[in-house]
Formats: sequence, C-alpha cells, structure tokens
Amino acid sequence: MVKRTGPTNIYLRKLINLLKKEGKKNNSKFWLYVAELLSRPTRKRVEVNLSKLNKYTNDGDTIVVPGKLLGYGMVNKKITVAAWRYSLNAKEKLEKSGIKILTIEDLLKANPKGSNIKIIIW
Repeated sequence: MVKRTGPTNIYLRKLINLLKKEGKKNNSKFWLYVAELLSRPTRKRVEVNLSKLNKYTNDGDTIVVPGKLLGYGMVNKKITVAAWRYSLNAKEKLEKSGIKILTIEDLLKANPKGSNIKIIIW
C-alpha cells in the first residue's frame, strides 16, 4: 500500500506549490512557512476562532490563517483576513463587520514579499 505524502485536495496542493514557487522566487521565508503550515496533516492543521483575531490584532492589520477560520466570537477591528477555508458562520460575521476577506492567492499577488502580514496559528 502506498503511503500518502501531503494533502489530497488538489486545490490545496496547487496552493502549496504556488506558495513554494513564489516564496523561492521572491526570497520570502514568510510564504514558504505558510506553505509548510498548509502541508501539515489534517489533524494538525490550524483552526482559529474569530475571538483570537480580535485578541491578537490591531486596526489595519493583514492576517493570514493557514487553515480554517471558525466563527466563535466577534471581531470589532478593521482588518484584512486571508484564510484557506472559512466556516459559514465566520464568513457571515466578517461580512457584517465590514472586514475585507481575501484568499491566500489574492494576498500573495498583492504582497509577494509577505511584508507586514501576521500569521495566526493557534
């Protein structure tokens, strides 16, 4: 039996490859680290609640969640959020709060060096 090596979701695999490629091209350790976090097994992948975003961010911050963003809590700061996946509840709350929601690919295109972006991993 062949052992799996990495995620089986084709979109996630493409995202990881893109992050590695752009990270090497732009000499950005930030995007290489995000690719490493996304490459983890499902049971070790990041899951973050909105309450953590509210606790660890300031107004105007750009945040990356290399995993799933869950809807527990509220966010009352004006931030930009990029995540691999969003729960339905989290997406609704973010839209109501007027927070800018991006995909990781969009954020990579906007900021190829990965400067001034925070990673929330716990």
